[in-house]
Amino acid sequence: MLVQLIENQEDLEHLVQAVDGKGRLAIDLEAAGFHRYSDKVCLLQITSDDQTFLIDTLSVDPSDSLRPILQNPDTVLILHGGVFDLRLLQRDLHIFPVQLFDTQIAASLVGEPSLGLAALLNKYLNIDLSKKYQRADWAKRPLPKEMLAYAAADTQHLHALCDLLTEQLEILHRSAWVTEECLALSKLRWEPETKSDPVLKIKGSKHLSNRELERLRGICEWRDTIAKDIDRAHFRVAGDPILLEIAKLQSNQLSSIGRIKGISNKILMKFGKTLIKRLERIDNLPAEQWMGYPTKKGPRRHRLSNKEERILEQLKVIRNKAADRFKIARGSIMSNSLLSHIATIQVDHSADLLQIDGVRNWHIEALGNDILDALKG
Repeated sequence: MLVQLIENQEDLEHLVQAVDGKGRLAIDLEAAGFHRYSDKVCLLQITSDDQTFLIDTLSVDPSDSLRPILQNPDTVLILHGGVFDLRLLQRDLHIFPVQLFDTQIAASLVGEPSLGLAALLNKYLNIDLSKKYQRADWAKRPLPKEMLAYAAADTQHLHALCDLLTEQLEILHRSAWVTEECLALSKLRWEPETKSDPVLKIKGSKHLSNRELERLRGICEWRDTIAKDIDRAHFRVAGDPILLEIAKLQSNQLSSIGRIKGISNKILMKFGKTLIKRLERIDNLPAEQWMGYPTKKGPRRHRLSNKEERILEQLKVIRNKAADRFKIARGSIMSNSLLSHIATIQVDHSADLLQIDGVRNWHIEALGNDILDALKG
């Protein structure tokens, strides 16, 4: 199969001509979040019938050129485990596909025990997919040929896998199930992350004193500034356990910080003085200005009543029996959180069930009557 790297507008125009009007396109994205400060899109792979295009999104912006194609309701986009890819498409490229076929969803509703792309390609196509560059730095340039080949392989076999899974779905009369799930997937939208107190993300921080918590906030800000400045993932500047140990120190000497296991001497030599100044300023604050551990805001989780707990247990039995009958993982039928929500709702008809977010028409077909009996009972 022909593979072409797209690095400029001229190459991008050629790609558009090659894929425009195609009924199906396989897509995948590579991001750099494991190595870099941001998990921005670094590479976008598109495979048509006989060509694969690797778009270097750090060199050329494909948004305007690809938006009409990827949002075309007559073009099905095949992808695997599409939640991450769709979030990046929306956030970085402002592209919102409408016709999807997620091979991971299809595999789950066929009843496959292993849902990873490598496992499925091995089983259905006898192809061994390498995992060598799964956590590679996709932001580095130029990309080696081996990494480009690895990226291309992620989409080159999706058409064939889609066809084989579709055959299985038709035999099992579950094609409509996947169609409905993929429609729900296409409607997902992600809001920008709101800035929260950084200490909430540090395991063990709730056991610190107010002074130590305030020091930890300052250390988190120090790390974030460095990570952004040198474009490196937070944990590659200093891991959370290191930040926790610095916060607990009674001394603000570089020598004391340098003795902490795992601290980078290079980072400490270059940015250590700014850290010391920050810690000294915090230590000199009046105790009443130390914020302490933040209280969690937002709606509290609904606590089920005894009656609702009994209903939930009945719903789990119904779900589990359906999973055994269809030979599908329980979570692929209905999640426990969805069942818990259903247990709190007053419903009289199957139409009422469909008003609950997460309940599909295929759920009603497969186990709707049993659910209604449990709720009414």
